[in-house]
Amino acid sequence: MGIQWIDFILFLMLFLLFIGVIAVNRITTTHKVYLAFHFIMMLWPLGQFAVKLTDFPNVQLFFINLSFVALGMLGPGWLFFVFFLANRTTQLKGSRVLLYIGPAVVCIAAAMWNPGKLFMAPVVDGYTEREYGPLLWLLVLVQFAYLFVALLNMFHALRSVTSVNQRKQLATALIGMFVLTGLGLLDVFVNVLLVEWLPVVPGLLSMGILLSDLCFVIAIYRFGMLDILSMAQRDIFEHMTTGVIVVDENGKVLEVNRGASPLVQVAKGETFEMEKFLGPLQVQGEVYEFLYRYNHHPQEKLQMEFSLQDSSGRHVSIQISPVLDSRRTLLGRIITFHDVSELRKLVVEMNRKNEALHERNLELITIQEELFRVNQKLEQMAVTDGLTGCFNRRYLMQQLEHEVLLNMRYQIPFAIFLFDIDYFKQINDKYGHLVGDEVLRSTAEIVRSMLRRTDILARYGGEEFTVYLPHTNREQAELLAERIMLAVGENQVQAGPDKVGVTISMGVLSESSDNLKFTDPKEYLREVFSSADAALYKAKNEGRNRVVMVR
Repeated sequence: MGIQWIDFILFLMLFLLFIGVIAVNRITTTHKVYLAFHFIMMLWPLGQFAVKLTDFPNVQLFFINLSFVALGMLGPGWLFFVFFLANRTTQLKGSRVLLYIGPAVVCIAAAMWNPGKLFMAPVVDGYTEREYGPLLWLLVLVQFAYLFVALLNMFHALRSVTSVNQRKQLATALIGMFVLTGLGLLDVFVNVLLVEWLPVVPGLLSMGILLSDLCFVIAIYRFGMLDILSMAQRDIFEHMTTGVIVVDENGKVLEVNRGASPLVQVAKGETFEMEKFLGPLQVQGEVYEFLYRYNHHPQEKLQMEFSLQDSSGRHVSIQISPVLDSRRTLLGRIITFHDVSELRKLVVEMNRKNEALHERNLELITIQEELFRVNQKLEQMAVTDGLTGCFNRRYLMQQLEHEVLLNMRYQIPFAIFLFDIDYFKQINDKYGHLVGDEVLRSTAEIVRSMLRRTDILARYGGEEFTVYLPHTNREQAELLAERIMLAVGENQVQAGPDKVGVTISMGVLSESSDNLKFTDPKEYLREVFSSADAALYKAKNEGRNRVVMVR
């Protein structure tokens, strides 16, 4: 096999990697950036191989130009991929993109124009052998400038991340960058600078491209670095029972999930017309006022209830939340549809009993007691989780806004626990949802038994729970967290002939009285739960069944 086939073999290996990544991965935004970068890298060995298959100078020049276009775009491709890898995509907005690719485009244009053969000149009658001029060194210098900027961003990301897994991701990609740079420099020295004294070694840069790409692929499969979060968010959005439609500022549908399909027959790319949608429905409330505010006050949150025109008699609440930027400019709207039929039935039932009070004076006391029980049930439903008996998330956040203001005013220390059940999905899959529900109830009961009357236990969502502990310092919080984790680990739930044991992972945030300073309690609570959530995910990433304190 001749040495001219080396570049083709390396191109073929890169192409197989390209196909492999597409075949076994769900394509997300970061995947698309990586695949575009991969495609650019494949063009170099393809052009180097193809130029040796023809004797026509114009065809040879085309393939040589193709190779150097790929080389010129390698730097911007590197930089863009690093931005996505390091979660710094905010750098890729507006005119900054043009600023990043501008030098590369200028160098590529100069190489294609090749004025006065300053970039490249053929030897004899073809481009199989070439002589390079100063424009080549300008192109190489610009690529090293891109490399320097990419390395700065990579090192900055390595210093800022706390996840061991993410640091390994970045380190693996960094190795790939150094491999490509090293073999690229070796190619320049051996095959350009020292070509008169040393034999030509084909495929050096192509080999560097292949090895660096292997590093990126290893990072993808070993460390799962590409958009796992966005895939999970997409799955949640698609399978949630609440109907959701996301529209832009002009009403064009950007996203619509399955939950909305029984109510709204609209697809992505179409225009959602609120007047047309509400026309055939029985709307509760002033529809004209609602439509006026929808059309003329798009920054406001809106809510309206309507009845479906079918045999089910369902009642649905429609809620509209604006999506605003930092300047409160409307970017779009999120329209959600909630089935409130059960709540509506309770309201109708309560109204019926209120009317009966006026008609049956002799049964006044009995009816009043029944109303009292119904009201208690409604109040309990509004603040508690029906499965576990814990407070719900809405009640928790309302209470915490009041509590943190008191804590700041009187300098009272407090702690927040955020924990969830490890491998809960596997329990549901193996034993069924009835056992999973019993695991949730049992775990909540164990935790509740270890708390004070002043503490608040709430179901945060799914298998996640939150505990608020007033008058609690850091040492007390850490000790109680460990006791709770051990108590849950000793608990077992009967599942037929088997007994199911579970563990929990917990993130703990403790606020001392000296640090309680804020102006907006809602924003402060968002930061508190964000920190506790980060600690929880650190506990899960470090092996689960552990407590991680927010530093």
